[in-house]
Amino acid sequence: MKRSRVLAVLVGGVFCVVVMSLYRMLDLMQGAELQQHVETPDGQDLSRLQQKIDRLEQLLSDNNRLVATLRDSLLQRKAPWERGGGANVSSDSSHSPADTLRGCRLAEEMKDGADGVQLLDVYDVLPFDNRDGGAWKQGFEIRYQGNEWDEQPLELLLVPHSHNDPGWLKTFDSYYQDQTKLILNNMLLKLTEDSRRKMIWAEVSYFSKWWSDIDEQKREMVKRLVKAGQLELVTGGWVMADEANSHYFALLDQLIEGHQWIQRHLGVKPRSGWAIDPFGHSPSMTYLLKGAGLQDMVIQRVHYAVKKHFAQQRTLEFLWRQSWDSSPRSDITCHMMPFYSYDVPHTCGPNPSVCCQFDFQRLPGRRVFCPWRIPPQPITEQNVRERALLLLDQYRQKSRLFRSPVLLVPLGDDFRFVDSSEWDAQFSNYQKLFDYFDQHPELHIKARFGTLSDYFEALHRRLSTAGTSLPTLRGDFFTYADRDDHYWSGYFTSRPFYKRLDRTLESTLRATEILFSLTLAEMRRFHGDGRLVDDFPAREHFQRLMTGRRNLALFQHHDAVTGTARDPVVVDYGTRLFHSILNLRQVLQSSAHWLLLLDKSQYHHDQSKPFLQMDDVISAQDALPQKTPLTLSDEPRSLIVFNPTEQFCTSVISVGVDSPDAHVVNAETGRPMVAQISAVWAGPSQASTEAFQLDFVAELPPLSLVVYHVTKAPVGSAHRAQYTFHRRGNAPTIQAKHFQVSSPEGPEADAPLSLSNKHVQIWSSPETGLLQKLRLQSGLVRQVQVQFLWYGTRTRSNPNKSGAYLFLPGEEGAQPYSSSELPLVRVSRGPVFSDITSCFRHFTHRVRLYHLEGHAGRSLEISNMVDIRSEFNRELAMRIISDVANGNRFYSDLNSFQMQQRRTLSKLPLQANFYPMTSASFLQDAASRVSLLSAQSQAVASLKPGELEVVLDRRLQQDDNRGLGQGVTDNKLTASLYHLLLEDRRSGAQQEVGGASVEHLSLLAHLTSLSLSHPPITMVTQSNTEMPKLRPFLPLSSSLPCDVHLLNLRTLEDAQEAETPSQEVALLLHRKGFDCSSAPEPPLQCTWSAHEEVNLDDLFAPLQFGSVRQTGLTLLREDDEPESARQQQTPRITVLRPMEISAFRVEIS
Repeated sequence: MKRSRVLAVLVGGVFCVVVMSLYRMLDLMQGAELQQHVETPDGQDLSRLQQKIDRLEQLLSDNNRLVATLRDSLLQRKAPWERGGGANVSSDSSHSPADTLRGCRLAEEMKDGADGVQLLDVYDVLPFDNRDGGAWKQGFEIRYQGNEWDEQPLELLLVPHSHNDPGWLKTFDSYYQDQTKLILNNMLLKLTEDSRRKMIWAEVSYFSKWWSDIDEQKREMVKRLVKAGQLELVTGGWVMADEANSHYFALLDQLIEGHQWIQRHLGVKPRSGWAIDPFGHSPSMTYLLKGAGLQDMVIQRVHYAVKKHFAQQRTLEFLWRQSWDSSPRSDITCHMMPFYSYDVPHTCGPNPSVCCQFDFQRLPGRRVFCPWRIPPQPITEQNVRERALLLLDQYRQKSRLFRSPVLLVPLGDDFRFVDSSEWDAQFSNYQKLFDYFDQHPELHIKARFGTLSDYFEALHRRLSTAGTSLPTLRGDFFTYADRDDHYWSGYFTSRPFYKRLDRTLESTLRATEILFSLTLAEMRRFHGDGRLVDDFPAREHFQRLMTGRRNLALFQHHDAVTGTARDPVVVDYGTRLFHSILNLRQVLQSSAHWLLLLDKSQYHHDQSKPFLQMDDVISAQDALPQKTPLTLSDEPRSLIVFNPTEQFCTSVISVGVDSPDAHVVNAETGRPMVAQISAVWAGPSQASTEAFQLDFVAELPPLSLVVYHVTKAPVGSAHRAQYTFHRRGNAPTIQAKHFQVSSPEGPEADAPLSLSNKHVQIWSSPETGLLQKLRLQSGLVRQVQVQFLWYGTRTRSNPNKSGAYLFLPGEEGAQPYSSSELPLVRVSRGPVFSDITSCFRHFTHRVRLYHLEGHAGRSLEISNMVDIRSEFNRELAMRIISDVANGNRFYSDLNSFQMQQRRTLSKLPLQANFYPMTSASFLQDAASRVSLLSAQSQAVASLKPGELEVVLDRRLQQDDNRGLGQGVTDNKLTASLYHLLLEDRRSGAQQEVGGASVEHLSLLAHLTSLSLSHPPITMVTQSNTEMPKLRPFLPLSSSLPCDVHLLNLRTLEDAQEAETPSQEVALLLHRKGFDCSSAPEPPLQCTWSAHEEVNLDDLFAPLQFGSVRQTGLTLLREDDEPESARQQQTPRITVLRPMEISAFRVEIS
């Protein structure tokens, strides 16, 4: 009480001081103005008045900030749960603008570190001149004296590996049968023969398949090899994941799947990361690896000019730190391979023609040979000295690029060590060389086979002894070029249909995980003794979940989601994704069925006649979902809507119906919902007479299942959309029997098209229907034009052309999309939404405004339906041209986890200025920000100030000489979905970290992106079944804070019984960092916290946790917090820092 009084007095005192100082400043300003007035002509009165207002506004703003800072510093001293107000600060309209952004300060505080190397700054100074470096073509000549190792001998670790792609030229299963199985069988035999032999393995997808094929005796042999340190599983992911297109949910999920498998079957935990083939590297992946308990990692595919620079600086080993983190908490030790590739010719040293002579799989008479035409020689007593000295020279040259005398040399390539003869050739010949080194101490080298852990242990030991520290680095390694101007920005978009299907499975999997976990918890609570319902197929459903996890995980492979596999392999991946979506839908339907029943005894599981069905059908792996029209009558049809997000949301639910007259009510309250009937267009101007689209506004509590009733309404009683058609020249013939249709003529036909809701107004071209201008409720107006473009590729005279990996556009650059006839433009207006649809030959483009109160009404929904199957060597792009003065800087996301500043550089070719975008990019200046939020990953660029463009699809007839052996010609009818958001910025201040400003999405953008990635899921009851009584399922009493994202609620596998659900659930929470400079008016109706500590019991009330164990990101038991720190008592307080993901193993009681 006393503390509260002191607080009140202090705040009151500060307020008085502020008011008095403002009054005094105003007084002084007026005095000064009167003095000046004598000397200045009257014509300047208005400008003086404007200056005075500006200065007053600035003073008010500074004082607001002062008050907020003082108040925060006082409040910080008192924990939120002690104040009795909960952990969250509500954002309602009673707060001042300074107050509504209080939580973002925490994110600001983390952005103060400016030490170390910032990759953006490296790009600014690099000449990118691609000079010929001699033997090391992309590097330089390396010199040494020969006495550098006299004091500390060179410690060499040769690390045998075999890179096994889980699908590329062959399918996963074909590779396994033809190669991988033989490699692992031989590994078991050959490592057992000699304890000095070592091997690393990365892909758990293959290892687990092989494990299920071998007997118990061989499994024990594997465990012995792992325990002895001869075999190391590195990274431990299900695959070696792509780091450009993958969403962080899927990156973490495949890591969890791999780590859980390794712990269960081998009882160990991965310690080192191995990413030698992903086409560029992201710090989001390093964050996940560090959170999963890894300390060290190796990367390979980095721009050759960056590698050369790092080699010159001897910074190829560094501490990779998150851009937003000023502490070393997220640091991971990273080793960058210096040369062109991870194969043997490019790993022993700078000269590939020499290194190739030490790849003993290329001995004369074998299937592989050296392109430099100097073959390897078997090591004999006669040649061992000459061979050893030749190899040592390469080792020494490579060693001069690093700061320690420990040297990592990988030994392997794609699908190596298939034949037992290769194992013998490599291991026996290298052992002879190592033995020679040992017998000649004057050479000052100790060489042995090793694993990654062996290498990093030796490295840290040597660095520690010498007192050497590694430099810190921030940033990412996109966009990758392996030679010349060959930038790998094509794969950011290749096979966009499957990139979209990937995200559909991801959102379906997350929704199913959460609902299944809640269902099991609710069943145990219902019974009171922890039992599940006998008729509920929990084990079968859990197996469907496991398969879904593994198929999503497999698709994160760097030749899958990238779109860089052969056509039959793509079909295999697509089929896996498709089947998992169908199987997970069964789990969703079954879980929702049980949760909704008022009388649980009525539950009966019958897979042949499910109680609930989805409202759409996906007919094949390469087909888009189609709505199934509901047959309406006077009897209500039940619609069940699941909100998979942790936020209360107002959403538009769209279902197909067989009548233009429909009525929707909330089944529990009987309240009618705002609805509209729209046409289902069979062609641009031909509406179906049998199917209609019903859209209604649903209010959905977090993680809820809400029941709505749909009935046939009296004729003409439902709100129907009204349509206006525009086309220059020949007017279209319109068939739309049930709808009011018009075609304007004369001056009206030339007027810009305009749509508006409470938050935003848009203007579009009457000729094309494409967006031209936006205006916010605040009065902010921005030119925001949408254009479409074609990119071609290089001419016939140039042998290098675009393909699945590379983007090599023609010299002419982008060409405006033009069509022989102008598009048909269809404008629709209704009470739920209004939109403008432009029907071009190669795409249908739609921009839609929702008439909603919540955040969904503040953005424009943009959708494209693209079909370029008729084209030859062309890529279609959508460009947004605005008057935002962003200079050469823009921001794109990395794996939907964080935003990364990009700089468009004129010294780089056009294709180098394209970057990966998983879900967001934006342009900004001091006054405004334009954000493009995406439901699928693709390439993004800002080639000129104010511009933002995304590549929609690519059709390329030729291979680009990176091993695939084909072009990209399996295009589909492909959908892409976006939200475009214009926001005011209150302050132009940006935080600089080593020259690069760290920015986050706004809270509004986070919420918009959340609803875009995780839309509500609609299910329907059968029309001919007698309806039991249903009630809504509302697991949470309120939304989570809007900066806290429920990443997953994942049921864990039982420790004793395989493929069976346990009572433990993985709770994964991600606290988003958000931007401080934009606060929408009116404020968002959600809460956030000004503190790092949150109360988990409050957050998830009325759910109760029987136990809560904080653990590593992959939920390994050995990463659990110590028993002494574990909180069995309530309230359970945990620390959630901005940007951080926290993982807990919980039992929901």
